[in-house]
Amino acid sequence: MTLEWRNRVLVVIALGLAALYLFPLYWMYVTSLKTGSDIFATPPDFLPRDAKWGNYGYVWTSRGMASYMWNSIVIASGTTALTALLGTGCAYVLARYRNGWIDVALFLVLMLQVLPASLMITPIFVGFSQVGLLDTPRLAVILALTAKTMPFFVVLVRATFMSVPAELEEAALVDGNSRIGAFFSIALPLARNGILVSAILIFMQAFGEYVYSKSIIQSPTLQPASVGLNSFMGPNTFEWNNIMAYAAIYVTPILAVFVLLQRRIVAGLTSGALK
Repeated sequence: MTLEWRNRVLVVIALGLAALYLFPLYWMYVTSLKTGSDIFATPPDFLPRDAKWGNYGYVWTSRGMASYMWNSIVIASGTTALTALLGTGCAYVLARYRNGWIDVALFLVLMLQVLPASLMITPIFVGFSQVGLLDTPRLAVILALTAKTMPFFVVLVRATFMSVPAELEEAALVDGNSRIGAFFSIALPLARNGILVSAILIFMQAFGEYVYSKSIIQSPTLQPASVGLNSFMGPNTFEWNNIMAYAAIYVTPILAVFVLLQRRIVAGLTSGALK
Protein backbone atom coordinates (compact mmCIF):
# COMPACT_ATOMS: atom_id res chain seq x y z
CA MET A 1 0.00 0.00 0.00
CA THR A 2 1.42 3.36 -1.02
CA LEU A 3 1.79 6.23 1.41
CA GLU A 4 -1.02 8.17 -0.27
CA TRP A 5 -3.50 5.30 0.03
CA ARG A 6 -2.48 4.66 3.62
CA ASN A 7 -3.15 8.30 4.46
CA ARG A 8 -6.56 8.08 2.82
CA VAL A 9 -7.43 4.97 4.80
CA LEU A 10 -6.35 6.66 8.03
CA VAL A 11 -8.46 9.72 7.20
CA VAL A 12 -11.52 7.53 6.54
CA ILE A 13 -10.98 5.70 9.83
CA ALA A 14 -10.58 8.99 11.68
CA LEU A 15 -13.78 10.38 10.14
CA GLY A 16 -15.65 7.19 11.04
CA LEU A 17 -14.50 7.38 14.66
CA ALA A 18 -15.39 11.08 14.82
CA ALA A 19 -18.89 10.36 13.47
CA LEU A 20 -19.33 7.58 16.02
CA TYR A 21 -18.23 9.90 18.82
CA LEU A 22 -20.38 12.84 17.69
CA PHE A 23 -23.54 10.84 16.94
CA PRO A 24 -24.89 11.08 20.55
CA LEU A 25 -24.68 14.89 20.30
CA TYR A 26 -26.54 14.81 16.99
CA TRP A 27 -29.19 12.50 18.46
CA MET A 28 -29.58 14.81 21.46
CA TYR A 29 -30.39 17.79 19.24
CA VAL A 30 -32.69 15.77 16.97
CA THR A 31 -34.62 14.27 19.90
CA SER A 32 -35.02 17.71 21.51
CA LEU A 33 -37.07 18.78 18.47
CA LYS A 34 -39.38 15.75 18.37
CA THR A 35 -42.81 15.21 19.86
CA GLY A 36 -43.37 12.57 22.51
CA SER A 37 -44.82 10.09 20.02
CA ASP A 38 -42.08 10.64 17.40
CA ILE A 39 -39.42 9.66 19.93
CA PHE A 40 -40.75 6.09 20.12
CA ALA A 41 -41.37 5.69 16.38
CA THR A 42 -40.15 2.44 14.78
CA PRO A 43 -37.95 2.67 12.80
CA PRO A 44 -36.57 5.86 14.38
CA ASP A 45 -36.52 9.10 12.43
CA PHE A 46 -33.06 10.61 12.01
CA LEU A 47 -34.67 13.97 11.29
CA PRO A 48 -37.71 15.41 13.12
CA ARG A 49 -40.87 15.29 11.04
CA ASP A 50 -42.19 18.52 12.51
CA ALA A 51 -39.54 20.36 14.53
CA LYS A 52 -40.91 21.56 17.88
CA TRP A 53 -38.72 24.56 18.67
CA GLY A 54 -41.11 25.41 21.46
CA ASN A 55 -39.57 22.60 23.53
CA TYR A 56 -36.65 24.89 24.30
CA GLY A 57 -38.81 27.76 25.49
CA TYR A 58 -40.97 25.42 27.57
CA VAL A 59 -37.97 23.87 29.31
CA TRP A 60 -36.31 27.24 29.90
CA THR A 61 -39.34 28.70 31.66
CA SER A 62 -40.88 25.66 33.35
CA ARG A 63 -37.60 24.38 34.79
CA GLY A 64 -36.16 27.76 35.78
CA MET A 65 -33.05 27.23 33.69
CA ALA A 66 -31.92 30.84 34.04
CA SER A 67 -31.20 30.24 37.73
CA TYR A 68 -29.51 26.89 37.07
CA MET A 69 -27.29 28.32 34.33
CA TRP A 70 -26.32 31.30 36.48
CA ASN A 71 -25.30 29.01 39.32
CA SER A 72 -23.22 26.92 36.90
CA ILE A 73 -21.45 30.05 35.67
CA VAL A 74 -20.79 31.27 39.22
CA ILE A 75 -19.36 27.93 40.34
CA ALA A 76 -17.28 27.44 37.19
CA SER A 77 -15.94 31.03 37.22
CA GLY A 78 -15.07 30.90 40.92
CA THR A 79 -13.32 27.56 40.50
CA THR A 80 -11.36 28.76 37.49
CA ALA A 81 -10.25 32.00 39.15
CA LEU A 82 -9.16 30.31 42.37
CA THR A 83 -7.39 27.47 40.56
CA ALA A 84 -5.52 29.87 38.28
CA LEU A 85 -4.54 32.14 41.17
CA LEU A 86 -3.15 29.36 43.34
CA GLY A 87 -2.01 26.91 40.68
CA THR A 88 0.10 29.26 38.55
CA GLY A 89 2.64 29.89 41.30
CA CYS A 90 2.75 26.21 42.20
CA ALA A 91 3.35 25.22 38.57
CA TYR A 92 6.14 27.79 38.25
CA VAL A 93 7.96 26.49 41.33
CA LEU A 94 7.69 22.88 40.14
CA ALA A 95 9.05 23.90 36.72
CA ARG A 96 12.01 26.01 37.91
CA TYR A 97 13.32 24.35 41.04
CA ARG A 98 14.45 20.73 40.97
CA ASN A 99 15.29 18.82 44.13
CA GLY A 100 13.99 15.87 46.12
CA TRP A 101 11.22 17.83 47.81
CA ILE A 102 9.98 19.22 44.51
CA ASP A 103 9.82 15.70 43.06
CA VAL A 104 7.82 14.56 46.09
CA ALA A 105 5.44 17.51 45.68
CA LEU A 106 4.95 16.72 41.98
CA PHE A 107 4.26 13.08 42.82
CA LEU A 108 1.63 14.10 45.39
CA VAL A 109 0.04 16.46 42.86
CA LEU A 110 -0.20 13.64 40.32
CA MET A 111 -1.64 11.29 42.95
CA LEU A 112 -4.41 13.79 43.72
CA GLN A 113 -5.38 13.73 40.05
CA VAL A 114 -6.35 10.05 40.15
CA LEU A 115 -8.74 10.33 43.11
CA PRO A 116 -12.39 10.29 41.89
CA ALA A 117 -14.93 12.77 43.22
CA SER A 118 -17.16 9.95 44.46
CA LEU A 119 -14.33 8.83 46.76
CA MET A 120 -13.58 12.29 48.11
CA ILE A 121 -17.08 13.63 48.67
CA THR A 122 -17.67 11.96 52.06
CA PRO A 123 -14.56 13.32 53.87
CA ILE A 124 -15.02 16.69 52.16
CA PHE A 125 -18.66 16.89 53.26
CA VAL A 126 -17.77 15.97 56.86
CA GLY A 127 -14.89 18.47 56.95
CA PHE A 128 -16.96 21.29 55.49
CA SER A 129 -19.75 20.53 57.95
CA GLN A 130 -17.40 20.81 60.91
CA VAL A 131 -16.01 24.20 59.84
CA GLY A 132 -19.42 25.62 58.85
CA LEU A 133 -18.81 25.90 55.11
CA LEU A 134 -22.08 24.13 54.32
CA ASP A 135 -23.83 27.39 55.25
CA THR A 136 -22.36 28.84 52.03
CA PRO A 137 -22.79 25.82 49.75
CA ARG A 138 -21.67 27.42 46.49
CA LEU A 139 -18.40 28.50 48.11
CA ALA A 140 -17.98 24.99 49.49
CA VAL A 141 -18.43 23.50 46.01
CA ILE A 142 -15.94 26.00 44.56
CA LEU A 143 -13.33 25.02 47.15
CA ALA A 144 -13.94 21.30 46.58
CA LEU A 145 -13.70 21.70 42.81
CA THR A 146 -10.54 23.77 43.16
CA ALA A 147 -8.92 20.95 45.09
CA LYS A 148 -10.05 18.49 42.41
CA THR A 149 -8.94 20.50 39.37
CA MET A 150 -5.71 21.92 40.80
CA PRO A 151 -3.51 18.90 39.87
CA PHE A 152 -4.69 18.97 36.25
CA PHE A 153 -4.03 22.71 36.01
CA VAL A 154 -0.61 22.48 37.68
CA VAL A 155 0.60 19.68 35.41
CA LEU A 156 -0.44 21.54 32.24
CA VAL A 157 0.90 24.94 33.29
CA ARG A 158 4.15 23.42 34.59
CA ALA A 159 4.83 22.12 31.08
CA THR A 160 4.19 25.62 29.74
CA PHE A 161 6.65 27.22 32.17
CA MET A 162 9.24 24.59 31.29
CA SER A 163 9.02 25.73 27.67
CA VAL A 164 9.96 29.28 28.70
CA PRO A 165 13.79 29.62 28.54
CA ALA A 166 15.23 30.09 32.03
CA GLU A 167 18.01 32.22 30.50
CA LEU A 168 15.54 35.07 30.00
CA GLU A 169 14.80 35.18 33.72
CA GLU A 170 18.51 34.93 34.55
CA ALA A 171 19.16 37.94 32.32
CA ALA A 172 16.42 39.84 34.15
CA LEU A 173 18.05 38.97 37.48
CA VAL A 174 21.39 40.26 36.22
CA ASP A 175 19.68 43.51 35.24
CA GLY A 176 18.52 43.98 38.84
CA ASN A 177 15.10 42.35 38.85
CA SER A 178 14.06 40.23 41.82
CA ARG A 179 12.89 36.65 41.35
CA ILE A 180 9.27 37.81 41.77
CA GLY A 181 9.84 40.65 39.31
CA ALA A 182 11.32 38.25 36.76
CA PHE A 183 8.31 35.99 37.20
CA PHE A 184 5.77 38.75 36.55
CA SER A 185 7.71 40.52 33.79
CA ILE A 186 9.19 37.54 31.91
CA ALA A 187 7.80 34.11 32.74
CA LEU A 188 4.14 34.98 33.25
CA PRO A 189 3.64 36.93 29.98
CA LEU A 190 5.36 34.20 27.95
CA ALA A 191 3.24 31.48 29.58
CA ARG A 192 -0.07 33.32 29.37
CA ASN A 193 -1.35 31.29 26.42
CA GLY A 194 -0.87 27.99 28.24
CA ILE A 195 -2.41 29.43 31.41
CA LEU A 196 -5.41 30.74 29.47
CA VAL A 197 -6.00 27.42 27.74
CA SER A 198 -5.67 25.50 31.02
CA ALA A 199 -8.14 27.91 32.65
CA ILE A 200 -10.61 27.33 29.81
CA LEU A 201 -10.37 23.56 30.30
CA ILE A 202 -10.90 23.98 34.05
CA PHE A 203 -13.96 26.15 33.38
CA MET A 204 -15.42 23.53 31.06
CA GLN A 205 -14.82 20.79 33.61
CA ALA A 206 -16.31 22.80 36.49
CA PHE A 207 -19.31 23.85 34.40
CA GLY A 208 -20.36 20.21 34.06
CA GLU A 209 -19.58 19.07 37.62
CA TYR A 210 -22.30 17.03 39.32
CA VAL A 211 -21.12 14.99 42.33
CA TYR A 212 -20.02 17.80 44.65
CA SER A 213 -22.94 20.05 43.74
CA LYS A 214 -25.52 17.30 44.23
CA SER A 215 -24.08 16.30 47.60
CA ILE A 216 -23.31 19.73 49.10
CA ILE A 217 -26.00 22.06 47.71
CA GLN A 218 -29.48 21.22 48.98
CA SER A 219 -31.38 24.36 47.93
CA PRO A 220 -32.69 24.14 44.34
CA THR A 221 -32.17 27.91 43.92
CA LEU A 222 -28.41 27.45 44.33
CA GLN A 223 -27.93 24.25 42.35
CA PRO A 224 -26.18 24.27 38.94
CA ALA A 225 -27.69 23.04 35.69
CA SER A 226 -26.06 19.61 35.98
CA VAL A 227 -28.11 18.93 39.14
CA GLY A 228 -31.21 20.53 37.63
CA LEU A 229 -31.16 17.96 34.84
CA ASN A 230 -31.57 15.27 37.48
CA SER A 231 -34.99 16.70 38.37
CA PHE A 232 -36.37 15.14 35.17
CA MET A 233 -35.41 11.65 36.21
CA GLY A 234 -37.86 9.36 37.99
CA PRO A 235 -39.45 5.91 37.85
CA ASN A 236 -41.93 7.04 35.17
CA THR A 237 -39.75 9.31 33.09
CA PHE A 238 -41.18 9.92 29.62
CA GLU A 239 -40.29 13.55 28.75
CA TRP A 240 -37.25 12.57 26.72
CA ASN A 241 -37.72 15.43 24.27
CA ASN A 242 -37.70 17.95 27.14
CA ILE A 243 -34.74 16.22 28.76
CA MET A 244 -32.80 16.49 25.52
CA ALA A 245 -33.85 20.12 25.10
CA TYR A 246 -32.56 20.88 28.58
CA ALA A 247 -29.30 19.05 27.83
CA ALA A 248 -28.92 20.90 24.52
CA ILE A 249 -29.32 24.30 26.20
CA TYR A 250 -26.84 23.22 28.87
CA VAL A 251 -24.02 21.92 26.66
CA THR A 252 -24.30 24.26 23.66
CA PRO A 253 -22.38 27.19 25.28
CA ILE A 254 -19.49 24.88 26.19
CA LEU A 255 -19.45 23.36 22.70
CA ALA A 256 -19.43 26.85 21.18
CA VAL A 257 -16.48 27.90 23.36
CA PHE A 258 -14.56 24.77 22.44
CA VAL A 259 -15.18 25.18 18.70
CA LEU A 260 -14.23 28.87 18.72
CA LEU A 261 -11.06 28.32 20.75
CA GLN A 262 -10.03 24.88 19.51
CA ARG A 263 -6.83 26.09 17.83
CA ARG A 264 -5.68 27.95 20.93
CA ILE A 265 -6.56 24.97 23.11
CA VAL A 266 -4.52 22.59 20.95
CA ALA A 267 -1.62 25.07 20.82
CA GLY A 268 -1.70 25.50 24.59
CA LEU A 269 -1.80 21.76 25.25
CA THR A 270 1.20 21.13 23.00
CA SER A 271 3.25 24.19 24.03
CA GLY A 272 5.09 22.24 26.71
CA ALA A 273 6.26 19.68 24.15
CA LEU A 274 7.96 22.24 21.92
CA LYS A 275 10.89 22.97 24.20
